[in-house]
Amino acid sequence: MTISMTSSMSKKALWLAPLSAAVLMLAGCNNSSAPAENAEADTATEAPLNIKIATESSYKPFSYTDADGKLIGYEIELVDALCAQMKAECEVISQDWDGLIPGLNAQKFDAAIAGMSITPERKEVVDFSDPYFHSGIILIGKKGDDLSVESLTGLPIASQRSTVASQYLQDEHADADIKLYDTQDNAYLDLTSGRVRGMMSDKVTGIDWLKTDAGKGYEVKGEEISTNDDAMGIAFRKGDPLIAKFNAALAELKDNGTYDQITGSYFGTSSTAAAQKAVATTDSVEEVMVAEEEAPAN
Repeated sequence: MTISMTSSMSKKALWLAPLSAAVLMLAGCNNSSAPAENAEADTATEAPLNIKIATESSYKPFSYTDADGKLIGYEIELVDALCAQMKAECEVISQDWDGLIPGLNAQKFDAAIAGMSITPERKEVVDFSDPYFHSGIILIGKKGDDLSVESLTGLPIASQRSTVASQYLQDEHADADIKLYDTQDNAYLDLTSGRVRGMMSDKVTGIDWLKTDAGKGYEVKGEEISTNDDAMGIAFRKGDPLIAKFNAALAELKDNGTYDQITGSYFGTSSTAAAQKAVATTDSVEEVMVAEEEAPAN
């Protein structure tokens, strides 16, 4: 009887031994696979961000195209530096101005940078990064013309649609014959052809145009107009976590000198002034133009 029990127990032990070994092997396999899985997770975490950014490509010197159709300009260089700082893979595409915010909210791209002022109306539908530039607005007219901001009543005045300049016209000079255009370039064409008497424009883009052959016969009329909406930011969908990443990258570029280098190459050595509050209306626009004409050519 005792022998029988011993024999039975031996058989059970023999039967359990392979099972125990199998369990141990499975446990070993599971443990050995854990580092591989963690490594894959780490790799996924370290994968670069893929970000699509839209701009409006006829807003020199902020963003425009060269003779080969390549996007260039201040904002393009700034985006390149921001993406490098974030170790992100970024694609910059051209989009009509009026389609920037609708396209952003329709998830056609992840961000928009196009000299876009941070206004209360826009903040209702999108969020913005920290400001990267400030600029006021100016009135441009033909040299020798007595056009002034105070005498716009009934006169045809051009401006690009959905800009701070056009909003200023509509708010402060509704009695003018306001002509709105899809692009800044089309507004310039009507100005030089005589179809409009003057043009209300962002200061930086307007002064840049005055330096061209087409703008040689034109000048700034009066003083720069300062508004509460002269800070420019990068637009994002509401609540997008990308905002914090871009803000951190922008702060780092300012700390390490990259921001000053890029801004200075477009707007002169006084890049800090260019990035701060726009020149007060008590300063003459002519002085601003002289300072900016001394900036390096791009």
